[in-house]
Amino acid sequence: MSGTHLGRGENASVNRPAPRQTLALAAMMFAVSMTFIDQTIVSIAAPDITRELGLSSSGMQWVVNAYLLSLAAFFALGGRLADLYGPRRVVVIGTVVFVVSSVLCGCVPEGDVAQGWLIGFRATQGFGAALLFPAALAVVVAVFPPDRRGRALALFFGVSGALTAIGPLLGGWLTSWTWRAVFWVNVPVAVVALILTGMAHISDRRREGTLDVPGAVLMALGMGLSVLGFQQAWAWGWDSAATWVCIAGGLLVLAVFVRYERGVRQPLIDLRVFKDRAFTVDALVLFFAMLAFVPLFFFASVYAQVSLSASPNQAALFLLYVFVGFAIASQWGGRILDKQGARPALKMGGVLGAVGFALWAGKLTDLSMHDQWPYACLAGAGIGFILAPASTDAVNRAIGPSYGEVTGITQTVRNFAAAVGLAVFGTILTHVTNSNIVKTLEGQGLPSDVANEVARDVSESVTGTGDSRPPTGTGTSDEAMRDAMDAVRMDFAEANQWVFYGMAIALGIAFLCALRHPGGRAAPAEEAAEARTPTPTPAQPG
Repeated sequence: MSGTHLGRGENASVNRPAPRQTLALAAMMFAVSMTFIDQTIVSIAAPDITRELGLSSSGMQWVVNAYLLSLAAFFALGGRLADLYGPRRVVVIGTVVFVVSSVLCGCVPEGDVAQGWLIGFRATQGFGAALLFPAALAVVVAVFPPDRRGRALALFFGVSGALTAIGPLLGGWLTSWTWRAVFWVNVPVAVVALILTGMAHISDRRREGTLDVPGAVLMALGMGLSVLGFQQAWAWGWDSAATWVCIAGGLLVLAVFVRYERGVRQPLIDLRVFKDRAFTVDALVLFFAMLAFVPLFFFASVYAQVSLSASPNQAALFLLYVFVGFAIASQWGGRILDKQGARPALKMGGVLGAVGFALWAGKLTDLSMHDQWPYACLAGAGIGFILAPASTDAVNRAIGPSYGEVTGITQTVRNFAAAVGLAVFGTILTHVTNSNIVKTLEGQGLPSDVANEVARDVSESVTGTGDSRPPTGTGTSDEAMRDAMDAVRMDFAEANQWVFYGMAIALGIAFLCALRHPGGRAAPAEEAAEARTPTPTPAQPG
């Protein structure tokens, strides 16, 4: 690979058999499939997990978000480690960390330790995924020559992204047996991935350099603080100093991280890549698209089970509408990318996504699952036109070409956006649900203090946010609770409209960002480097 410095890792493997490309691609797709499935599979099981373990209402959202936040915070680190120590080695380590964490999540004991146990091992699961994904991409790049790499990357991104659809379906089926199986299912997948990795005889290519530990710490701290502030805003209050200390403090730490990286000789993230306007636009479009994409599964799943009285299996089928549109648009977007570049696909995705989410929001209060499918498909198509084209276009603009570093940047953006979206939309959903239920109960003649107490308990229990605790000393009756649960279906649907309109706005902003894309096709970085290198002129005799 032009511009890639190979170290002793390659020399040590000169005598090893040549990489078996099909096996290598299959191994990496099996490995990363776990990371995509786990972004969505837990959402379906959320009500069962909360009920059996007795989690606090904020605890369940942290179970979902700890994975996303850890994945975002350490993704760039995973890409850098793959460059320094060899992608095959990092894939194996990441897979082992991921699957051990998955087993421990499934073995969570009941009682007071349950919440901390589950959140903690979801975070280490995210760390394993952060090691695994960029290293897996680096393997695909290393074993395929430039003339075949485009097709391999399209398959890698397309199939891996589509596997997100399996999460809700698999989660619904497994939850009918036990919710613990949504974690244990990763074990056979990991075993197959490790066996195929060994059979593929993948050589480890290393780059000389050092690890930017201070940069990794600053990134993790900044992201963690900011998401903590957004997520706890409901429990602490938007007028709380703690909320704004976390949000502002996290953003300040991220600003310090950017300033620090500019002065480091071998930074965790090479910020020079943002000088390419197309790459910057790709990153912005991915950010606003991902504000909606992963959070959608959590909110739509809970909406289906609360407002539509759906079972976990039915909720999974409800989400399948999104993936029908997503799958079709992903293929179409890939063809557009190959022929015209990323800009047309990103613009089309922004428009379709904004319109789809807005129309879907308007239908939520009809409380009919089957009437919503055209709008769910349209919203999914908008996301499908964006994710693969923007990700591939960004990777093709790698510096050096350091695919590990550049993929680390784009995936960090994606997962940080998903964590922020889940936190912000969760806070909005809880606040609006609570207000709606209070109005409903007061309209039924309940005293204001009782209505507020019941509304808080009910809204937190169905949204998975806040700081739930049983009502004490308020005179809350069983009849009042039954009235609240009867009313909550429509109140919760109306609250979800705010979330889905917010997602429509996010896709609208993605469209506006796409207008700034310069257009044109981006060749893989080494092809571009070769094109820029002048052909030597033969020396003339004499």
